[in-house]
Amino acid sequence: MIRWLFAAVPLGRVAALRTVTYLFIVFDLLVYTSWVRTRGDVPVDLYEPLAIARALHLPPPSGVVVDVVWWALLLLAPLAATGRRPRLLGWAVFTFYFAWMIIAMSYGKVDHDRFAFLIALAVLPTVGAARHGDRRPSEAAGWSLRVIQIAVVCTYFLAAYAKIRLGGWGWMTGSVLARAFLRRGSELADLIAVVPYALIAAQIGIVVFEALSPLVFLTRGRLRYAVIGFFYSFHLLSFATISISFAPHLVAMGAFLPLERVRPVVWARRVASRRPPAGEPPPGTDRSHPVAAPARAAGQ
Repeated sequence: MIRWLFAAVPLGRVAALRTVTYLFIVFDLLVYTSWVRTRGDVPVDLYEPLAIARALHLPPPSGVVVDVVWWALLLLAPLAATGRRPRLLGWAVFTFYFAWMIIAMSYGKVDHDRFAFLIALAVLPTVGAARHGDRRPSEAAGWSLRVIQIAVVCTYFLAAYAKIRLGGWGWMTGSVLARAFLRRGSELADLIAVVPYALIAAQIGIVVFEALSPLVFLTRGRLRYAVIGFFYSFHLLSFATISISFAPHLVAMGAFLPLERVRPVVWARRVASRRPPAGEPPPGTDRSHPVAAPARAAGQ
């Protein structure tokens, strides 16, 4: 078990996941959870603190508190994405984002797509320094990514457990998707809804998929990437039919991918190095006869 938890992975994988994770926070604040800024003006009577908020005796957030958390994340997350001071900035970002989620989820609705993302923010700083493209194996990097992977799988498995525990076995044969399609369905959802028993089959498939999700740990290589690709496609279909986005969860799922191979800065430099200097003809051009060469090319 210890060998599995601490199986070494390249440090570059952590560096890449950090950058994606911290930059997503900026996008999240400006797009997905921009509505949280209004919570400072909501009547106190609507405040239903989460268990962690009750344990910490946190008061209802004021407008000033919400603004401080928002601006702190907007400033700290891009700095953390650079990879500098990974522990100090990483844990600061986790603390403020955790506070942001407490504010967001203390008014009657708790989204489970943030669980693995929060775990990622908590464990990524433990690795320390890591550079993009670094292929050196690290047990610390392996442990952090394994914890994130476990959180991703728990999101699925516990969702299946909650469906059966709260909705009973009848959840799979009920009208859950039918109601969702009526409330927020797309044109694609309308096409699926008219197929006999398609929604029942889909509900059974969802529970089976979520319950069997831990089997991803038994896969290796291309098979594992195919399974992760199926996970991504599942959420793509959910968004295309009922507009439910699991964007934070999809970011955390990058812990399963060989992100150390993705180096956009290096690729951009290679492309730039292949461009001829300003005023120079492209490779293969006859430089001795700059006028005749195009003419010959046209004659061909």
